[in-house]
Amino acid sequence: MHSIVANGISKTYLQKKEKIAALQEVDIAVKKSSLFGLIGPDGAGKTSFIRILVSLLVADKGEAFVEGLDVVKDLRMIRQKIGYMPGRFSLYQDLSVRENLEFFASVFNADIQSNYYLIKDIFKHLEPFQSRKAGQLSGGMKQKLALSCALIHKPSVLFLDEPTTGVDAVSRKEFWNMLKNLQQYGMTILVSTPYMDEATLCDEIALIQSGRIHQVDTPENIIRQFPEPLFAFKADHMYRMMVALKNHPEVHSCFAFGDTCHVVFKRLTNVRSVAHSLDLGGYGHVRYEEITPNIEDCFIQLMHAK
Repeated sequence: MHSIVANGISKTYLQKKEKIAALQEVDIAVKKSSLFGLIGPDGAGKTSFIRILVSLLVADKGEAFVEGLDVVKDLRMIRQKIGYMPGRFSLYQDLSVRENLEFFASVFNADIQSNYYLIKDIFKHLEPFQSRKAGQLSGGMKQKLALSCALIHKPSVLFLDEPTTGVDAVSRKEFWNMLKNLQQYGMTILVSTPYMDEATLCDEIALIQSGRIHQVDTPENIIRQFPEPLFAFKADHMYRMMVALKNHPEVHSCFAFGDTCHVVFKRLTNVRSVAHSLDLGGYGHVRYEEITPNIEDCFIQLMHAK
């Protein structure tokens, strides 16, 4: 049983008389009560896709359904069933925390008291600031208020567009804990994010780049399918060593990851011999180890193979 289904969704924009493809033949099926991640960098098409699903944008081609309802033909019914939190804070900044919550409840003819159980773990952080204007809240508090307002009418499907962008690490962790808690009520959640580390917190993810879906699977399966052994290299002169590795005939790919370079070789290679040759090149104390890939490694490898 799927809460969200999209078939062949395409969307183009006209920019300076030139057509720009934002989405290209996107197919997705999101299981009911799952936490689904749309993972990709800025400009990948995540926001356009979510706006089509929440009936704010019409696709040029394809069809999409939310809870069995057509996003074009049944948009009024869909809006009663979904919660939507856009990437940019869009609540009324001159209204207080409490006034915003009451307003959004009234729009859906919802009873705050009846649905409070859904937001109590989130709203408890806001209770000391209920009379404060929304525009005066911190980034993390704005995020919690926006989520509370998206949930107060008890939606069956929740759409979150890059909800943790620009939020500190502690608030990000709290936010994802809240999403996991919401699943216990049978809610389906689709969340987009450019943060690859957040992908592992989802039940299933879609990797999107340049408007195309490149892989859909569980994070564990995507990591398991990484095609070759992966090595992390370090040296005293990192940039020079990275350039040398990129130009090495045995290297398939080499990318900077924090204070290391993640390297995939073209075939079974004597890695120790490569490291020794780098040592002789004067890059200073070259060391390496085989490591387990993460989602970012998988994404880069997928893009590198295209």
